[in-house]
Amino acid sequence: MNRIGLFFGSFNPVHIGHMIIAEFMAERAEVDRVWMVVSPQNPHKKKSSLANDYDRLHLVKLAIGDNPKLSASSIEFGLPQPSYTIDTLTYLKEKFPDKEFSLIMGGDNLATLHKWKNYELILDHHDILVYKRPQYELGELQNHPRVHLFEAPLLNISASYIRQQLKNGHSIRYLVPDPVCDAIEADKIYHKLWEI
Repeated sequence: MNRIGLFFGSFNPVHIGHMIIAEFMAERAEVDRVWMVVSPQNPHKKKSSLANDYDRLHLVKLAIGDNPKLSASSIEFGLPQPSYTIDTLTYLKEKFPDKEFSLIMGGDNLATLHKWKNYELILDHHDILVYKRPQYELGELQNHPRVHLFEAPLLNISASYIRQQLKNGHSIRYLVPDPVCDAIEADKIYHKLWEI
């Protein structure tokens, strides 16, 4: 059974912090590969602040480069929106019966997992690989047998901070992988949002 860790995110844009977590989980968690799943629309985020879905997917592919342990996935692009994790997992299970899927998430998400659609089903069938975040409580589910906790190195970088830097005309070099920085600057991926 091929074990896949699913790291969902808007990746708006993907940054060094995301890549450190993806690499850490690919190395330390019991998975064969990590799929970085680009979410077309998070039910809790406004669509207007998102760069184009395929631009964000392209940036994730650039960030991964030739790393054999990581993959960029557009699996949610063809699913009904907004995308709910349980629906994506059900679809993946049908499409890839030979793979076993785990969820990668931060401790802040674990604390609110009980509010997710059909969260009990997620826990019944999937391991949850949690990287702790110091400022967040893990909540009651931290002791669930399907939940595995990790002390991953975290950077205090957010995609919203990066977008603000771009909007203000400041450099984002070293906040994002070099190819991502070059592509954002060359293609004006985020400047398109502010011109609307």
